[in-house]
Amino acid sequence: MTQKIVVVGSCMIDFTCFSPRLPKPGETIIGTKFEKKYGGKGANQCVASAKLGGSTALVASLGCDTFAQEYLEILKKENVDTSHVKIQKDKHSGIAHITVAEDGQNTIVIVLGANESLNREHVDSAVDVIKGASVLLCQFETPLETTLHALRLHQGHGLSIVNGAPAVENLDPEILKLCDIFCVNETEAEIMTGIQPVELSNVQQVADKLLAKGCNAIILTLGPLGAVYASKANRNVMLIPATEVQPVDTTGAGDAFLGAFAYFKAYHPQLSMDECIRRACVVATQSVLKFGTHASFPTISDLPADLFEDK
Repeated sequence: MTQKIVVVGSCMIDFTCFSPRLPKPGETIIGTKFEKKYGGKGANQCVASAKLGGSTALVASLGCDTFAQEYLEILKKENVDTSHVKIQKDKHSGIAHITVAEDGQNTIVIVLGANESLNREHVDSAVDVIKGASVLLCQFETPLETTLHALRLHQGHGLSIVNGAPAVENLDPEILKLCDIFCVNETEAEIMTGIQPVELSNVQQVADKLLAKGCNAIILTLGPLGAVYASKANRNVMLIPATEVQPVDTTGAGDAFLGAFAYFKAYHPQLSMDECIRRACVVATQSVLKFGTHASFPTISDLPADLFEDK
């Protein structure tokens, strides 16, 4: 079966310790809570699409460990096609070691592990599913040359979206030219353009700089303010506002947005760009009302019925 949405990206396991404060160098302190979560931008975005009912496939690498087996079961329960998730025998799964203090400060150390082994040959083995995708979605938590190869294979076969996260200051311009839509948040836009801080008053300047780098179209997500869109065809930025809510946990909201945006472009292609972005903002807003990533991503039953109408 052809998958409408194919994600080439990362899987990560998050180990989070909560403590009264961050420890000083060389200091041991007693924490208050520990959590293990399954994340990674690639897998998160794929699950977000799948929870809306999208037919999805993930092209990714996991390590030879118990975390990989647990993650595969989670993905299968969300109806994600995992036939192109490869277990790397000589690697551990990608992990993030996170410490969160009571005042909200945190320290994060990421070890990419098996994600670094997602290579051209791995992508080539999934060539049929990539070329058959209505939407290809990529990020930067795996090697950039792999992302570039996936974009080349998919070119002319559907819509391609690249999430420029984590931000890369001097990015290969071919990636920007090959993808149909390039999406970043404010922080990532600041790193890529040198404009600081990014805010509503200068989003046109940000869009102009990104388009000048070779982007065909850009989406700049602005958290609770919504998102802006601009393209080579119409360089004037369009603001699509989001509904204001009191967030519980904003973790993964950007992934919820991208997964939802990919879903609406794949399943409701007749909708305008601004309408797809508006609906993706609704999904992202819903996700911040619950804790976690996968657990916070809404399903169709959690959302208004008119969000899935073709008008």
